[in-house]
Amino acid sequence: MSDTSYDQYASRRQFLQSSAIAAAALGSLGVSQTVHAGGTDVLKVGLIGCGGRGTAAAIDALSADPNTTLVAIGDTFADRTASCLKTLKESESIAGRVSVTPECVFTGFDAFKQVIDSGVDVVLLATPPHFRPEHLAYAVEKSKHCFVEKPIAVDVPGVLSVQKTCEEAQRKGLAIVSGLCWRYDLGVRETIQRIQDGAIGEIVAIESRYNSGTLWHRGREPQWSEMEYQIRNWIYFTWLSGDHINEQAIHSLDKTGWLTGDTNPVQAMGIGGRQQRTDKKYGSVFDHHVVFYEYPSGVRVYFTCRQQDNCTAFVDEIVIGTKGTARILTNRIKGEKKWKYTGPKPSMYLVEHEELFKSIRSGTPINNGGYMTNSTLLAIMGRMSTYTGQDVKWEDVISNTEKLGPDKYEWGDAPAETVAIPGTSTVT
Repeated sequence: MSDTSYDQYASRRQFLQSSAIAAAALGSLGVSQTVHAGGTDVLKVGLIGCGGRGTAAAIDALSADPNTTLVAIGDTFADRTASCLKTLKESESIAGRVSVTPECVFTGFDAFKQVIDSGVDVVLLATPPHFRPEHLAYAVEKSKHCFVEKPIAVDVPGVLSVQKTCEEAQRKGLAIVSGLCWRYDLGVRETIQRIQDGAIGEIVAIESRYNSGTLWHRGREPQWSEMEYQIRNWIYFTWLSGDHINEQAIHSLDKTGWLTGDTNPVQAMGIGGRQQRTDKKYGSVFDHHVVFYEYPSGVRVYFTCRQQDNCTAFVDEIVIGTKGTARILTNRIKGEKKWKYTGPKPSMYLVEHEELFKSIRSGTPINNGGYMTNSTLLAIMGRMSTYTGQDVKWEDVISNTEKLGPDKYEWGDAPAETVAIPGTSTVT
């Protein structure tokens, strides 16, 4: 990578990491984010991506702020919008603020534009992650506050696009809240804060695991084109999901990023493949990844993720320090300063939306662009190493220009992905 490219990346990271200062400055200028300050105006919400996660996000958004109403929804498929709307209208706690008319139910590849252009103030982005960079860029162009599900892209060009978009959101005074929900869990927040304050001394190593079972598969209907089949089963295609190291296990990598100060690792060494999910219906993704990350400080992160049935499930980070150890999700510290979190445990999914709307109304919009881009790059770095069987340096990641997916979206054929073979495959 050229020095110029790296300098641009570093300056963008620095820009996003200073978001709190920038937000305060924008507030003093009285720009657009103060329009709804005071908590009295109704904020109109639009949902883009009507699957299970998107439907749940809409419920959380409306539950988080009583002065919100859902006015538009969009998805690639009509059956998904219908199912979503039915669930929302049957949810007693928020049904009275689901004000979506038939004219504001949009389908197709351009549904995101129609939702954003329908007069909403806040958009919830919950489609397959391949589409996230384009959807977020259009939302910010149209000056909308955004809740952005994880991950934010499937390839490096997509991440860098999101990074630029988040810079623009900062300049416009728009909120960008990430779906990396553990950042909004009160117990995890306090546990990590105590570690960063020295409760276990200096961090030596982190063991991070997201080992779970297999997920859903929606089958194939004879009337579906290959494009429709892949989008409906998007978690199994790298161009749509980024593989499960990116789509699911990014939660664990995000916590390791948080623990290491959201700095960049020097290099990664990965091993991965397919052992259970070998059928063609499982597309191109692996069913296990093991990645060792090395940081400039000397800290090592030993990361595993697995989607295999009848295997031991374990999701947590074990942090090893010079004066003790910690478990992040169980909120425990052992060693010289033994401790366990006993405070309140509201739903982190609700808290992320509560803080989103509070930041909009107070005129100090949150911008999570720094860590949500960094954590996605950690996942892509790991995938690059497991797919190729090569050690990967951070510079190799940032300079990668491979863009996954088709140049245009239309019903019919779809990208013909092959399963990566370490030692043979090039970077993906």
